[in-house]
Formats: sequence, C-alpha cells, structure tokens
Amino acid sequence: MTAPSVEAVGLRKVFPEPDRGAVTAIDNLSLTVRPGELTALVGPDGAGKTTLMRMFAGLLRPDQGRLQVLGIDVARAPQQVQDRISYMPQRFGLYEDLSVQENLDLYADLHGVPQDRRKERFARMLAMTDLAQFTERPAGKLSGGMKQKLGLACTLVRSPDLLLLDEPSVGVDPLSRRDLWKIVQALVEDEGLSVIVSTSYMDEAERCARVHVMQEGRILAEGTPATLLERARGLTFVATPPAGRPARELQARLIDAPDAIIDAVPQGGNVRFIRKPDADPSRLAELLENGPSAARPEELEDSFMILLREQDHEITPVTAEAGPDHPSTNGKPVILVRDLVRKFGDFTAVASTSFEVGRGEIFGLLGPNGAGKTTTFRMLCGLLPATSGQLEVAGRNLRVARAQARARIGYVSQKFALYGNLSVRQNLEFFGGAYGLGGRLLRERISDALEQFDLDPAAQSGLLPAGYKQRLAMATGLLHRPEILFLDEPTSGIDPLARRAFWRRITALARGGTTIIITTHFMEEAEYCDRIAIQDAGEMLAIGTPQQVREMAGKAGATDMNSAFIAIVEDARARRERQVA
Repeated sequence: MTAPSVEAVGLRKVFPEPDRGAVTAIDNLSLTVRPGELTALVGPDGAGKTTLMRMFAGLLRPDQGRLQVLGIDVARAPQQVQDRISYMPQRFGLYEDLSVQENLDLYADLHGVPQDRRKERFARMLAMTDLAQFTERPAGKLSGGMKQKLGLACTLVRSPDLLLLDEPSVGVDPLSRRDLWKIVQALVEDEGLSVIVSTSYMDEAERCARVHVMQEGRILAEGTPATLLERARGLTFVATPPAGRPARELQARLIDAPDAIIDAVPQGGNVRFIRKPDADPSRLAELLENGPSAARPEELEDSFMILLREQDHEITPVTAEAGPDHPSTNGKPVILVRDLVRKFGDFTAVASTSFEVGRGEIFGLLGPNGAGKTTTFRMLCGLLPATSGQLEVAGRNLRVARAQARARIGYVSQKFALYGNLSVRQNLEFFGGAYGLGGRLLRERISDALEQFDLDPAAQSGLLPAGYKQRLAMATGLLHRPEILFLDEPTSGIDPLARRAFWRRITALARGGTTIIITTHFMEEAEYCDRIAIQDAGEMLAIGTPQQVREMAGKAGATDMNSAFIAIVEDARARRERQVA
C-alpha cells in the first residue's frame, strides 16, 4: 500500500498572546491524507486551517504530537519536506514590477528547477492558466483572478509530490474560480498529484475526495462529501416568500428562529432552509406564514451548518438597527449616476455608466476581476474623481462637494485597512474621533458596537481571524451611523456562518433606512440585493432585480445566479470578440 501523503497524530500548537494568555490553535488533532487525492479543509474563521497548512509545509513546528508529510518527520527534517512540496498561501508573494515570465523565472531559480526542464514546464503552466499571451505584462497590471492563476503557476514551476493551497479562490470572481479549479482537478487527474486545499466555498469542498471539517483546532467530522451529506438527509427544504416581499425578509424571519430552524439563505428568489429534526410542524407553518415549501436535495453546506450549530454556534437575532444620522428627504435617489466615465490615460476603466439607488436599497455591483467595479466604487465613495459624467451621493455633487458627501457615508474596504498594532477599542476610538464623535456619545457608540459585533476590546486587531476583522471593519464604518454604507467585497475569505451573520445585520440596516452598496464575488449574496448591476471591461452588461437578471441569462440555460453571471459575461465577451474580428 502507498504511504499517506500526510499523517498527523495528536497535534497541538499554542501561540502566546501577551494580553490574552495562550491561544490554542491546534488541539489534539489527528488526520490522514491519502495520496493522489484532492482533500479539503473547511471550518469557520479561527478554526486553525492556516496554522495546520503551515505545519504541513514545515513552517511551524508542532508543540506536541507526531506529523509525517510524504513519510518524512516534519519536526526533524522540515527542509526535506519543503524540497518535495509546493505551498500557495492566501497572500502569495508575486513581484508586481516583474513581468509574468520574470516571476516564473524567479520562482524557478528559487526552487532550483534545471534549465533543461523549464521550457516544457513553463509552457504547460502558461497553457493551463491561459497566461501565454501575457508573459510580458507586469504582474501588478493583472486582474485579481489572473494574479491568482500566476501565483499557482509560480507555485508549480517544479513538479511537487504534494500541493498545499490555502484559500486559493479568495477574492476571485466565478469565472476565474472555475478556471482555477479546472487547473487543480487536471493536476490531480493527469499527474496523480496529491492536493490539500482549505476553502470557504462549500461547493469547492464538494468536489474533493475527502473533506475534514475543523473547529477550534479540532476535527469535527471527516469523510467523503456523500458521507457527510447524510447528516442533512430529510431536513432540507425550499420555501416561497409571500408575494411582493423580498426573499431576504423570509430568510431573516427563519434564521431568527433557532428553536425550529438550523439555517436559511435566499436562493433563486426563494429561501432554502434546514429545519431542526424535532421542529414543531405548527411552528414551521407559522414561520413560513403558511406559505408553500418543498423538500430539496441536501448540499454539503447544509451538513457544514448543522455541524456548527451542534457546537452552539448561533446567529444572534437582530431586531432593530439605529437609522442613519443624516436621512434623505423628498424621496429623491440617494445615489444618482449619469454617463459616468473614468479613464487612466488611453485606458477606459468605466464607460458611460448610469444608474440610481434609493434610500434603504441594497444595490449589488458585480463583475469579474478587472471589470471596473472597484473603480466605480471608489468614484461613488469620493476617493477617485470621475473623468466625466454626473455623480451625486447623499444629495451632494461629488465634483464640488466631495468632503460633505464623505461625511455621510461609511466605507469597509476589500482589504483590512485598520491599524493592526492597535487594540479593537483603540481602533474604534481613533476612527470614531475621525468621524467627529467624542465624549459620552463616542463611548456609548463604542460600547454598542462591541456588544453588537461580539468583539473583545483588548484583542490586537491585526491578529484577529478574518471574520472578526470583518466585524471590526463593519463596526468602525457604522460608528457615525452613515446614510450610505459602501462595502467592497466584505465577505471575501470568511466562512458561510460568518456570512449569514453579516447579511443578517445588513438586512436590518437596510430596514432602518441605511442604503447599502456592495461588491461581492459570492453570487449567492446577490440574492439579498434589491437590484444588481453586472459590469465587465468597464461596460454595464445588466441591471435589475436578481430575478430580472436571471431571466436575462435564461436563454443560455442559466437558472441560478452563478450560472447567470457567467452566461452574461461570456456572452458579452464573445460579442466584443466578434466586433473586433
């Protein structure tokens, strides 16, 4: 029999923290990874997935236990392990001033790839990643999805015996995510490569041969996706919301009822939910307002949510949110965009975009990496001037009153933009002061934020798990109760449980009158929006309710938002190619 790729027995890893004492990241963990398979690590933020991956890579030494990778004792010979594996961390270190080819050459040098093997290996990696035509382009000029693919190509410039991928599709659009997984699956099938991947996407974990569910440094469950699915058998349903009401309202009603409901999420204009095994039928009928529901096939995410709920992970019900301190008046749009254009030299990033957003509306701005949505977003926030066009935010013309408009908005950036060396409380105090709050009012707002977002005021911000960093960023952006909240991919890299809690709060904010503008690569999140817009290459491809957008893509056979997004973007790209030809 072939030896396991990884064999871990009784692993333990503890990190000392001055303010909080010792933090146990890995706690008596044991697992076996079979060779030639695609294996997934999933779990909520802070579960220990990245720590475990770094231990597999020989970058961290276990405090206790035994760990063998490719038959090598990692604690005794970490360099021998590193000579035979390839590891792609969440933030892969591309050199942005170097071209695609120069990055490949550099990593080949670092890994000691012989010159006579480079040509064939480079050609294969460039073909698989579809980067062959971009070899002279600086890495810094690539889109997010292309950077991830280049990172994977650099990781694979040598032929490893084991590939470790830590959240490889974080911040990547559905098209690029699909391409990344085609590459990974081809490596497993064609080369028999052993791959371990940590992921926040349950549909990605469902493609793997085995899945290990982690929580607080331990393994909660493991097995094939089909085996894990059995936990949800007979508990999964789909419900239709009352006529004229958005699905997110029914979803909020269900998810706030932990006595009967394990999980609920909008999908395709309906709400898919998991009921508790002992749920009272009359209670379910009350929650569904006697509306129709039907059984649906269970998914891996259903089993994942059941496992977490068994660990007493609950989403705190949100009954009300304070309204904005600067409410809109006269029923006018909160955001008005007409013929918006932004150019960088000869390059047009946004081309003649127009739309309106009303008070209390959740408006989603979607598009592939490099589509122009972040540029549009930065113009709406007053962070980037428009080349031409009309742009009004909170009743202010951004051409002449940018500072006044910014005082009425909150902003949560794609990357953690707070001060990592400050505590949670210190960040809230600093940014609260920057928003003009002080004295008793600031203390009250900070106290409310700490309670609402379940934050430890003494924790060092930079050491928080991704989900808690997102909570802190949200709390900071809402301290001054803005009229408009801009969220740039706020759920990138956080687990499904944290995404549910995030959207529960967003729904409550919108009900209180706050206008939400959000960009996201999770297509399921588009279902929470009142309307969405899809951009690509600076062009507005579609705008409307989620149902209207799905109908636009229906001719291509798209039934869910993910396939609708891909169909709309690919159709537009094919049209542009025909025009060029």
